[in-house]
Amino acid sequence: MQQSLLAAFYIFTAQVFAQPADQMTPISPPDQTQTIVLGTPPLPGAIAPESWHTQYGSRFVRNVTVATLTPFLPDPKKASGAAVIVAPGGGFRTLSMDNEGWDVARALADQGIAAFVLKYRLNQTPADMAGFQRAMQDMFSRRPPRPDPAQMLVQLAPQLEDSHAAFALVRSRASEWQIDPERIGMIGFSAGAMLTMATTLVGKDAKPAFIANIYGPLDAVAVPADAPPLFVALAADDPFFAHGKFGLIESWHAAKKPVEFHFYEQGGHGFGMYPKETTSTGWYRAFTSWLTMHGMLKHKEQ
Repeated sequence: MQQSLLAAFYIFTAQVFAQPADQMTPISPPDQTQTIVLGTPPLPGAIAPESWHTQYGSRFVRNVTVATLTPFLPDPKKASGAAVIVAPGGGFRTLSMDNEGWDVARALADQGIAAFVLKYRLNQTPADMAGFQRAMQDMFSRRPPRPDPAQMLVQLAPQLEDSHAAFALVRSRASEWQIDPERIGMIGFSAGAMLTMATTLVGKDAKPAFIANIYGPLDAVAVPADAPPLFVALAADDPFFAHGKFGLIESWHAAKKPVEFHFYEQGGHGFGMYPKETTSTGWYRAFTSWLTMHGMLKHKEQ
């Protein structure tokens, strides 16, 4: 049921359209000795095992059935006390672990921000690469409708369980990791942005201190009374989400909640940390400047 509800709006990355000749190449799983198993249940009914591949010079994982969190901690001398849960995208069928996960986390840690890459459970895809490629091509043949926030609690149940477990884990070890429990936020890319919004809109316990929606859907929502500051980045040539209205921005603004929106002329979908000759590469600097403006990077001793 969940898979059928989500299939129409799964997002992978627009580079598939831009570089169709760049093949998916299976690889062995990378070293994951630093990962922490979150303890959420294995994905019900899962048959295909977790597998990894490369594409566009980045690593991707699919058929994730056991959720994990990978810490990227800053030098203790630089630690600001802020922390971010990082949710890669991939349409809930795969996760862009380098471009929207580890690369983001390393950059944040270099600036004194503790970052935690969430490898959340995914809907199953064919175990063989050819079958997976056909499934993705079929997905791309349909225009993705926009998810209804009211249905997120059901549609994204396993992923929400994983994000809540991630927040709970980071808070439980906040002292050990030099983190201020009141300064733990979340950033998500594409499908990860959907999960970030769902964690904020329908979650009960996560309570992120700030959130960032990077090329995710921007439909209008009912804004919670305790809504955190919101940062949004999208490219005008994004094939998925740049042709609608900016209801999410308008909703946050109308509710008198802090919101910052960067609408880049070019960048496509899935620009993440890829080096590109477009101003969309400036999203990361803008994001950390925004965090600074909100006092999130102010060192504890100050």
